[in-house]
Amino acid sequence: MLRLTALALILIAAALALSCGQGASPQASPASSPLPPAKVTFMAGFRPQANLPFVGVYVAKEKGFFAQQGLEVEVQHAAQSGEHIQLLTAGRVQFSTADAANVLQRIADPGLPLVAIALIGQRGQQAFAALADKGINTPRDWEGHKVGYKGKPTPDTFAIMKASGVNQDRVSLINVGFDPRVLLEGLVDVYPLFKSNEVYTLERKLGAKLRLWDAADYGVPTLGLAYITTRDYMQREPSVVERFLKAALQGIYYAQEHPQEAVEAVLKYAPEADREHQRFMLEAELKDAVTPLTAQNGLGWMTEEQWRSLQEMLLQYEGLSKPVDLRQAFDDGFLKRIYEGGKLRWP
Repeated sequence: MLRLTALALILIAAALALSCGQGASPQASPASSPLPPAKVTFMAGFRPQANLPFVGVYVAKEKGFFAQQGLEVEVQHAAQSGEHIQLLTAGRVQFSTADAANVLQRIADPGLPLVAIALIGQRGQQAFAALADKGINTPRDWEGHKVGYKGKPTPDTFAIMKASGVNQDRVSLINVGFDPRVLLEGLVDVYPLFKSNEVYTLERKLGAKLRLWDAADYGVPTLGLAYITTRDYMQREPSVVERFLKAALQGIYYAQEHPQEAVEAVLKYAPEADREHQRFMLEAELKDAVTPLTAQNGLGWMTEEQWRSLQEMLLQYEGLSKPVDLRQAFDDGFLKRIYEGGKLRWP
């Protein structure tokens, strides 16, 4: 009789454990994860800030989403331009971020084996700004004015002018670097800025009133930041790639629902950052991450049509040295496995 009672208690406990596991919150204890453990390094492509792919990783680490996937993730940040790509291709980093256009450019030349596994920014990061009181109301009004660029004019600069019927011979292109104050100082009339970052600096900190133009609003195919890995690592460790991506996307969904917590996670990596600036950046990037495509299929979704349109635009405006095999540039197989009906499978 005692043996029967003990067996009954064991069965009841097992049933309760199974029941709790099926309804577990994403914050459930990671110790119960049956997944094989793995250690990986994520290196963000810039300093700590509220770029949405960065936030997804910060939150996933903070809330235990990586641990639930059996992953121990070290978070690093690129200290100089291109460092994250170098370390990724050298195998010292397993995951990073890059602008979609830069992914294609690096594959085309020098032939790096990069692959995008999720497209977080469904629009490009850049827009063009003019002071609202300068009478520059449409891109057609750029004629006769000074339009800035950073390093070299980007393909979307020429694409938006062509889409708007601008006579490019009547536009003065000027290299202005990365200080948005040149717009206030009148060194240029139109400034290319990062929508989630420099808009805040100009409007909230410096008191400017801006008029903005986003190339995507003029039919120009632009895309933003993606999670990337190497093709070799993806093929060698598909389970780790799938679990990393699932947890990072869960982090983005959590940030969408709990933006203040997400900002706090950012500040752990950037303690001196302006809290309101980071909140502005997060909200701006969340806005560009949500489209009818992602609403139907899930955040980070991407299609070959998106990548093909981007490549054609880059080739047209000499932003790409040669076409690349898009099947090598992105892989949507992980997204298709971790989403069902637009909902993230968890855990």
